[in-house]
Amino acid sequence: MRTAQRLIHCLFAPLLLLCVPGTVHAAAATPRDSVADVARSIQDHYYDVDRAAKIGEDLRKAATAGEFDRYTDPRDLATALTERIKSHDGHFRVNWLAPEQRAADPGGPAQAVGAGPRLTPGGAGAGPGAGPRVRVRGRPGPNVAQPVDFGRRRNYGVHRVEVLPGNLGYLDLKEFADFRFGEPRAPARVALESALQLLASTDALIIDLRDNGGGSPVSVGYLVSAFTPKGADIYSSFHWRDGDSLGSTSEAPQDWYPTPRLDVPLYLLTSARTASAAEALVYTLKNVGRAVVIGETSAGAANPGAEIDAGNGFSVFVATGSPTSPITHRNWEGSGIAPDVAVPQREALRTAQALALDSLLKKGLSGGDAIDARWALDAVRAESASAPALAHAEYTGQYDRMRIEEDAGHLYLRNGKRPQQPLAALQRDLFYLVDDPSVRVRFERDGDGRVAALETLRPDGSSNRYRR
Repeated sequence: MRTAQRLIHCLFAPLLLLCVPGTVHAAAATPRDSVADVARSIQDHYYDVDRAAKIGEDLRKAATAGEFDRYTDPRDLATALTERIKSHDGHFRVNWLAPEQRAADPGGPAQAVGAGPRLTPGGAGAGPGAGPRVRVRGRPGPNVAQPVDFGRRRNYGVHRVEVLPGNLGYLDLKEFADFRFGEPRAPARVALESALQLLASTDALIIDLRDNGGGSPVSVGYLVSAFTPKGADIYSSFHWRDGDSLGSTSEAPQDWYPTPRLDVPLYLLTSARTASAAEALVYTLKNVGRAVVIGETSAGAANPGAEIDAGNGFSVFVATGSPTSPITHRNWEGSGIAPDVAVPQREALRTAQALALDSLLKKGLSGGDAIDARWALDAVRAESASAPALAHAEYTGQYDRMRIEEDAGHLYLRNGKRPQQPLAALQRDLFYLVDDPSVRVRFERDGDGRVAALETLRPDGSSNRYRR
């Protein structure tokens, strides 16, 4: 009998333990507990010690007053906290990730590539900015995020590299990816250098930062050195929180770009999304008169930092430092950077193309180069002008091996079996290839005014004529 009782006790004791709150599992943190943890993370790490204390105290008072009690879902609490503290510094952002997933991240809280505006110190030693990190969140499973190497999958921020009509270089940067100086084969460095090398023969360069939320000052300093003299005293100094004192580092690169283009006309495109590291590039190059900034005023998020683990699945991105320019003796925090040419961001690229081509023509391009630039400029201007009213039926038909076709109200040139090439009108009887404005199509009329032939024209003076 006693043996049976002992057996029953052994079988049911674990079940009884599960029924006693706190016996096996610790009580979940309340919103007030989590707010206190976030407040402590800010107070311990924010670069301005006095402001950090005030922000932390404000959060604790609000929590005590019950302002966050209704946010029982931690995701909602993270959003509410972000909205509360962003007014103090545009970099503040609270995130929540299930603790079991966060525990599976071997690197701990870290800023994911492309996740938002930030600057992180880098280029030497461990810690933020010490090198690219693969974000690993959770172990494989149906409801758990899989490991993703965001840096590689997003080509280290190099989104698009193109030679635009008129020999204008175009570089669309979505991210300033981190790498270590002294490692010339680092993938992020190779990606940036490769983009610049592909555009090395262009007459002007446009760097598109309209959708760039930041990244590493290592890339910023290195890219600045691709357009400015080596050793120039133009790089911002960053003052970092180190306990209750401040340290200082420079944005100047430890490795300088080997073949800087000191004279190439440079244009930077900005929007309200342009932030942090992207703004650092704009601020430096604008203040030394090295680039023309086109678009909208930038975000005004100057202060660099890191994502701090606040416990219970919460983390908070905290600005741990602040830059100071040797040119202005201040930075762009809060105010953003006003463009030299203010236009809606969607018009910034076309505006930059027109300004660059017009400037190149005024500086003395000659011969076929000048004609090519002029034709490219005409095409850019035609994009924003009202199209001339034309009777498309006048042009459609066969011209030897060429054929003019109409599709959905647009004219196309088809050369034999090749794909259609869209045409755009400059004036009556004169068109250009939309994809290559260096090729024009001129239609000829007979004595009765009917279209009788077409001629393809090129900037070098060559042409081909095809009878209808």
